[in-house]
Amino acid sequence: MHWRAIWDWLVAITGGFLAVVWWQRIMVVWWNRKSVADISAPECDVSTTAALPRVSIIVPARNEAEHIEAALTSLLQLDYAEYEVIAVNDRSEDGTGDIVDRLQAEWRARGEVLHHRLKVLHVSQLPEGWLGKVHAMWMGAQRASGEWLLFTDADVVFRADALRRAVAYAKRERADHLVLFPTMIMKSVGEHMMMAFFQSQFVFAHRPWKAADPKSRDSIGVGAFNLVRRAVYEKIGGYAALRMAVLDDMMLGELVKQQGFRQRCVFGLGLLRLRWIEGAFGMVRGLTKNFFAILRFNVPFAMAAICGVLLINAGPFVGLWFAHGWARIGYILALLAIAAMYYGMASVSDISLLYFFLHLVGTLLFAFAMLRSVVVTLGRGGIEWRGTFYSLQELKRFEKKSPRWNWI
Repeated sequence: MHWRAIWDWLVAITGGFLAVVWWQRIMVVWWNRKSVADISAPECDVSTTAALPRVSIIVPARNEAEHIEAALTSLLQLDYAEYEVIAVNDRSEDGTGDIVDRLQAEWRARGEVLHHRLKVLHVSQLPEGWLGKVHAMWMGAQRASGEWLLFTDADVVFRADALRRAVAYAKRERADHLVLFPTMIMKSVGEHMMMAFFQSQFVFAHRPWKAADPKSRDSIGVGAFNLVRRAVYEKIGGYAALRMAVLDDMMLGELVKQQGFRQRCVFGLGLLRLRWIEGAFGMVRGLTKNFFAILRFNVPFAMAAICGVLLINAGPFVGLWFAHGWARIGYILALLAIAAMYYGMASVSDISLLYFFLHLVGTLLFAFAMLRSVVVTLGRGGIEWRGTFYSLQELKRFEKKSPRWNWI
């Protein structure tokens, strides 16, 4: 009887802890919900781009034959006056190189102004000590002529007014670095479930509104849209300083924030469209490269993170099943908080509140993906990214000497 009473108290305390953690996070998010601007709003539109600076849009592409034409076509149809698109074909083995060459020839035939809008750069070799994508972006930046540089991905489709709204906002805010969150395209139940879970974890673990606070260490970076003032890019060392960075987009944001420049992030429903994962296991495959790198290839950190994800997300469901009587109260409150988070996400994205009931399934798949990232990376002795292998020893060596170690 004595041990049963202790067990009941431990179960109740755990439930109370989970309730406090979730509701504290919900209240923080709710309080700051309007701190991140939505530049798709009518008041963020501008009628002319004549006074806006020249922008160079850099698109690294390796084996992107399926997506590159739609992405580049959307970029070439932006309603922005002074800009160029630099497509960097990074050692592609499919038809990517032929597609970008054809698009360049077609746009050259349309007129003198468009003749110079699309530049194509073919990279045939990867220098030692570089990740392929990082090297491609560095090469593209070397060819750029814009006052601002926009780094994006080869599978992102832009709405015509996306760049105009973003640059106008950056200019008004006197920002040095601007991140625009993309709108995710989801086609299956599994994709919705995993994106819903991923977004819930982003909301739980990050404070995007703090990116604008110079006193905070919070920073932001998104591969779909990293817009940075060229002078700032050069000041922080550009992508040459991140040559072995697996999380190049996030680390660019960290460098900008670390060196005291002004950072902003914004929403913009429909301005950028991206199908990030295909099927529920698409995220599992994607995290194989990223998760262990996020934890700086540190096994104890990774194991602790996996346990934390399971406790915070699976705990309320499991606890409700095993707890009895009044000990269930904390777990019920925690589940209500998770449901409230899904309700909030449903109001701003294509994710139904009903996906709350698949949160436990998403948790287990996500935890499996995290564990898989550790096991596969250690088993291979490195990561394989777009057909190129990078040794764990080399990646760790970069992590230890990178500015990120002094920043976090």
